[in-house]
Parts: sequence; C-alpha cells; structure tokens
Amino acid sequence: MLQKPNDWQSKEEKTMKDEILNFEGFVRLVLEAVKAAGIEYMLGGAVAAWAWGEPRSTLDIDLVVNIPLESVQSFSEELQRRDMLVPADIILDNILEDRVDHPFNAIHSHSGYKADLYPVREGDELRLSAFNRRQLINLGESLGEVFLHSPEDLIIYKLWYYSISQQTKHIRDITSIVMTLEDELDYSYIEMWVGRKGLINLWRELLDKIHSRKDKNR
Repeated sequence: MLQKPNDWQSKEEKTMKDEILNFEGFVRLVLEAVKAAGIEYMLGGAVAAWAWGEPRSTLDIDLVVNIPLESVQSFSEELQRRDMLVPADIILDNILEDRVDHPFNAIHSHSGYKADLYPVREGDELRLSAFNRRQLINLGESLGEVFLHSPEDLIIYKLWYYSISQQTKHIRDITSIVMTLEDELDYSYIEMWVGRKGLINLWRELLDKIHSRKDKNR
C-alpha cells in the first residue's frame, strides 16, 4: 500500500510544527537540523547582536554554515524533516558559487520564519577568519549555548552590509555593540578588515558619532 508523504515520520517529528510557538523555537529547529547533519555553524545578524549589544526584534536568522560536500544531502533531508524544503542541488549550487556572497534560504512552511544560510567558501578570507574566531555563548534558557560571530566580526559584516543596502538596522546594531563593549573590542582587528574592504572612512565617521553620543550621555 502506498504511504502518504509523512507516514514515515515519527509522532514526535509530526508534531514539530506545533512546538514552534515563537522565534526562538525556530532558531532551535534550524540548529537541530545543522547539528543532526554534523555541520559546524555560527549565528550572526540580530541573534548575535542580542549577546553583544541590545536586543531587537527580527523574523529571520543569519547562519554561517561550513558544509562538507558529502553532507549536502543529509543536511537537505534534516531540513525537510523539520518542514523546511531546501533541495540538495540548491545547497550545492550555492556552495560552488564563488562570485557573490549570497545565502540560500530555508523557510519554515508553517510559521513563515526564514533562515539565511551563508556557506563557508574556500578563498573567502574574511568569513574563514570570522569562523575561526566564533565564540560559544550562553543565550539563556530558550537557546542555551550557541556559536556566535565575535563582536568584532559582527561589526565588520554589518558595516559592509550597510555600505551595500543602507539599512539603518546595521548602524543601530553596531552602535549598541560599541557602546556596550567599549574597550573590550579589538579595534586593531576591526580596522584591519574594514581597511581591506574599503570601509575605513565609513567606520571612523560612525565611531566618531558613537563617541560623541557617549560624551553627551555622561
């Protein structure tokens, strides 16, 4: 007798969609798929900013994933088990595309939450450096210990993305990180990479504005 598409799933797997009541539940679900496929990762974007600056609302997550080619199929299957349909060929094509830094998307079919997944690609020195500097941070009871962008690398990427998109959320996140961590940041590392990305003037202008704001608040 032919089985319905979901007949092979366990009762626990069938009820996964019912357990996703909030954004943190979606983050956990994506990380479960990543870990089940044996893939190394680090969270970026607004979720990482929660740890280093001030929390802000978001409906998607940025996730850097180091996917071995032999794990592409299993990762696709683990995402599908959790109601995120991302064909293996889409993942593979994205990993092999080295001309642009575009993510592939995993959208949860029941909640509509989205994960933007950025593969670690050979030759991408900034992403490799950021991945090697990732930090294991406890984000509380709902998420536990997860790997995050370091605050310095998060600043660099957000400055870069702001230069492309002009989205002010990146400036808000950078400002909150600098004002929260202050002298704990490795400014020489930031300056090295923003210089290599042609963003040194933008960075110094923003830093001057942040320092002026701090002086006014004293």
